[in-house]
Amino acid sequence: MANAIVVIVVLIIMVFAGKGAYKHMKGEGACCGGGAGKPDIPKKKLDGTKLGEKTLKITGMHCENCVASVTRAINRIDGAAAKVSLKKGEAVVSYDREISNEELKKVVEDRGYHVVSIQ
Repeated sequence: MANAIVVIVVLIIMVFAGKGAYKHMKGEGACCGGGAGKPDIPKKKLDGTKLGEKTLKITGMHCENCVASVTRAINRIDGAAAKVSLKKGEAVVSYDREISNEELKKVVEDRGYHVVSIQ
């Protein structure tokens, strides 16, 4: 009888853990220090005329809190404005002055993500 109770308790725990993992992988969980609800993802307009765009392929983003973190990091660079996509695993960075690939990579990787490529 005691064994059956232990098995039932373990199964219940596994169901709840599985639901949490599923939500996390879909980007709906409150991981990465986020709380309940959708985080405020900042929007930034460039001060000058847009000179071009760079697309950063990024791994390690799991949720909208990750998107907000990467967006804030890139937007702190003078002359850069980011639009980050969790589904595509990328950030499209518009810029109104020259910004090195190394600077973009550094701010993203300093937040704990990995830049695979910059085009």
